Amino acid sequence: MSRCILIEDFTGQRCVNCPVATAEIAKLQQHYGADTIIAVGIHSGPLGFAGNAKNVGLMTDTGNEYYNYWKVEYQPAGLINRNGGILNYPDWQAKVYEELQKPAPLSLTIFTDYDPSSRNVNISIITLGTNGDTKGKLQLWLVEDGITAMQLRYNSISDAASGQITDHNYIHNHVFRDAVNGLWGEDFSIKEGEEKSQDFTCKLKDEWVADNMHVIAFVYNDEGVQQVSIEKLYVN
Repeated sequence: MSRCILIEDFTGQRCVNCPVATAEIAKLQQHYGADTIIAVGIHSGPLGFAGNAKNVGLMTDTGNEYYNYWKVEYQPAGLINRNGGILNYPDWQAKVYEELQKPAPLSLTIFTDYDPSSRNVNISIITLGTNGDTKGKLQLWLVEDGITAMQLRYNSISDAASGQITDHNYIHNHVFRDAVNGLWGEDFSIKEGEEKSQDFTCKLKDEWVADNMHVIAFVYNDEGVQQVSIEKLYVN
């Protein structure tokens, strides 16, 4: 089984270069598939935006905790399967290719069930050990696509000479919204050939659009992200 890739993109609405990194993610997903290259836009840091009376902000306190923990010094910057440290976006492609060559020690399958009346989400995670024994942490995140919100960018996305603009109709995708099971997830272990099932619940905030939400689940340890998966909310 191939290992999928988690890109943690530390981004910000006031970061003029960040849409260039988003375009790089789109290229990688087009080449390898959006179920193989799983991106999370973590709005954070000095170029993040918390919002005001006129503009929607996408920065979160949790995102800032991740930003500070990983000692991010510039934006855009990203982690590729939490292996190799913080990388500038031109280096993502080579690291992605390197990580894709590694076998996955487990599989992750996500089932979701969303109740619009309560806005509660039931999540089931089925894991199967496929290559040796694995110990680490299981983390669940919520992300949202299709958010229209302010973004600084170049007039022509990749051309700095085109000048900077404030785009109030910019579409933000794979935006980190919240951690379902704590800041760093919970202890997890699985043996080769073993299957596990775990259930979680959470509640969507009123401003989140359920039809645009996904659940991301990944297992990681000191050697990096061992496997990651993504699933759209199933609206009951």
